[in-house]
Amino acid sequence: MTTAVEGPRRRLRAGRVWPPVVFGVVALLLWELLVTVSGIPAFLLPAPSAIATQVVASFPTILSTAAVTGGNALVGLVVGFVLGVGLALLAARSRIISELANPLVSAAAAVPIVALAPVFTTMFGSTTELPRRLVVAVVVVVPVFVSTARGLAQVTPVHHDLMTALAATPTQFSRFVRLPGAVPYIMTGLRLAAPASVIAAIVAEYFGGLQNGLGSRITSAAANTAYARAWAFVVASIVLGLAFYLAGLLAERLVTRTPTRREP
Repeated sequence: MTTAVEGPRRRLRAGRVWPPVVFGVVALLLWELLVTVSGIPAFLLPAPSAIATQVVASFPTILSTAAVTGGNALVGLVVGFVLGVGLALLAARSRIISELANPLVSAAAAVPIVALAPVFTTMFGSTTELPRRLVVAVVVVVPVFVSTARGLAQVTPVHHDLMTALAATPTQFSRFVRLPGAVPYIMTGLRLAAPASVIAAIVAEYFGGLQNGLGSRITSAAANTAYARAWAFVVASIVLGLAFYLAGLLAERLVTRTPTRREP
């Protein structure tokens, strides 16, 4: 039975993978052809072959800078995730905290990164990674809090009445009812926040500080008219963002998957 089902599943997965791969290859070929035939200047749009050459030539630098940016994004993601979930739990237990937290999170969502990064750099100095990590944490808190708060509110009346009849404390109610039911929402917030953390870390590097991340390298290469090298760091940024997104997606599926029922 299992063998008969595996064949269609594999074909379905292959059908999902090949179209975007083919589309990407065709897009790169058309890009190369357009730049070569039209003679587009490199400062407008470098050819993919030139970008690939710079990726190979600058690969050690790309790895080291991606490690710095990825580290800042990871630290900020963890801090923001913990703060977002904790704040949502407190807001679910207290109406006063909820009324205070909701406008604060809304305000954090409205503040652009370009305003936060210089302020944090001035406050904590330009020789530390702390400002960038704080920017990432602020960006991550918003989707995690919103998603978690929505999940914590999804309590069925039956469960609510049952815990009330058992005289459960607020802590017990959150632990055994609210939090387990909100796990899918929490993981959705993590999946949304993971790539956003990379974007925040890269953008924060544009505003001074240590010149050791992908964002600062993009700025430096573009300022020196090394446009192909700048695009090489852009490619590394895309790969890093995809890696964070896939990690968040994998975590979501591992936590929220339902156990398969084996046939006797």
